Amino acid sequence: MGANLDLVRSTYEGTSEDNGRNLLAALAPDAEWTEAAGFPYAGTYVGPQAITAGVFHRLGTEWIGYRAEVHTFMEDGDRVAAFGVYSGTYKATGKSMRASFAHLFEVKNGKIVRMTQYVDSAMVRAALKAD
Repeated sequence: MGANLDLVRSTYEGTSEDNGRNLLAALAPDAEWTEAAGFPYAGTYVGPQAITAGVFHRLGTEWIGYRAEVHTFMEDGDRVAAFGVYSGTYKATGKSMRASFAHLFEVKNGKIVRMTQYVDSAMVRAALKAD
């Protein structure tokens, strides 16, 4: 395992609090975080504050038990990919979901400078729709 993979892995494999703390420490000040088109939080957020407010705060307040469980990591130089499954229950509808995802990270000088999300957004959007 390389240092870049270890850095990214540290943002997934602890408690939610540990993962959040590790992610904030790992992000470059101008990190770009792109949530996939079709995902509820779609768009690109720049910087730790925007990433936290636009993505993680919303996940923490709009979902019950939201998780990103990684089953596979791959490293290729400055790039690290994480493949896994999201799960959780959307508070407003009470509907749960499971959706496959891939996250592609770019790491420079020991900091995450970019993350791009790929996700089965149809599964997530179905949980957002009221009957």
